Amino acid sequence: MNYEYFIAKRIIGSKTYKSSISAPIIKIGIVAIAIGIVVMMIAIATGIGLQQKIRDKVVAFNGHVTISNFDSNNSQESVFPLSKNQEFYPEFKSVEGVSHVQGVATKFGVIRTETDFEGVIYKGVDNDYNWQFFKEFLVGGRLPNLETKWSEEVLISQYLANRLGFKLGDSFQMIFAKDDPEKLPNYVKCKIVGIYNSGFQDLDKQYLIGNIRHIQRINQWDKDQIGNFEVFIEDYSKIEQKGIEIYQNTPSTFNTQTVTEKYYSIFEWIKIFDKNIYGIIGIMILVAGINMITALLVLILERTQMIGILKALGSNNWSIRKLFLYNASYIIILGLFWGNLLGLGLLFAQKYFKLFPLDPSVYYVTEAPVYISLGYILALNIGTLILCLLMLLVPSYIITKISPVRAIRFD
Repeated sequence: MNYEYFIAKRIIGSKTYKSSISAPIIKIGIVAIAIGIVVMMIAIATGIGLQQKIRDKVVAFNGHVTISNFDSNNSQESVFPLSKNQEFYPEFKSVEGVSHVQGVATKFGVIRTETDFEGVIYKGVDNDYNWQFFKEFLVGGRLPNLETKWSEEVLISQYLANRLGFKLGDSFQMIFAKDDPEKLPNYVKCKIVGIYNSGFQDLDKQYLIGNIRHIQRINQWDKDQIGNFEVFIEDYSKIEQKGIEIYQNTPSTFNTQTVTEKYYSIFEWIKIFDKNIYGIIGIMILVAGINMITALLVLILERTQMIGILKALGSNNWSIRKLFLYNASYIIILGLFWGNLLGLGLLFAQKYFKLFPLDPSVYYVTEAPVYISLGYILALNIGTLILCLLMLLVPSYIITKISPVRAIRFD
């Protein structure tokens, strides 16, 4: 029988324990652990959630890897066409982990209304386009139907619709300038069938999505020519590796660029979240550990006579230290229980009820996203328990310095 655990259990269950001098200190320790675990869970859930949301939104507009012609064009407009007749299209069989390849083209144009105008990028897509992300972004209407050869249906952002006073079903003209300024520009009629809102305002205000055939006609391209390929991979954590593999498995005249390279500043910014998360976790564990050290010292002081009696009866120092560590474990586990209950409650409330909005112009999302995973929750709880107990090994060493005779006489 584990007699240290038995005695610790009896102490915890006694009425005098709950009304003792150490009771307020113990409650403070429990609250500190609970608050610490809540703050750490929120930091991890929102930090990872924000990273994933921003990453997914950028990928939705560009794919994980872009394949294009080598040229000196730094704009987002497709200038030199690529043929769709490639070994890697429509399936990139030579690189494992590629989930989808699609051909697109982009061209800068101006939306003209009776009272206003706005410069945007017309993104032409075909039947191979993956609408998965934009289904989630859709706030009104439907996705464009590209089955008709000269379909005029387009998907416009809520930002542009509000700015220009558009609503579902409205039609407008888009103007595309020619290289020769003396020639009349090209006109494309567009009909709004869907409105999306990704929450990423920097991209929402740029892109209008429609039929690629209009860009092919304006640029005098063949029907099998596109501006670039967008490649999607299954595992984002391997994006650098897959980017190199894709480059090695495409013709030498083609250039590849990962989304992390194209939007370097954004992805460097979201990497800072990791440092913030580690910092918060470190501070919270330190605060919780200090509170537990205080609680343990008070418990030892309060039970000095008991320590003396146990030593007089033959208990060694480690056995007595284990008794108090069992006691401390109970306090930590109780704090973890209440912390998890409150923390998960807040996270699920945010996930389903969107209680805390964010400024999309700063954070690229309209509300604080949360990422909930059993893996990090278990790791956080087990790590907190182990680290707090390790921190308590040092103050528990004071038990070895207590003399049985003086301890029994201690009042």
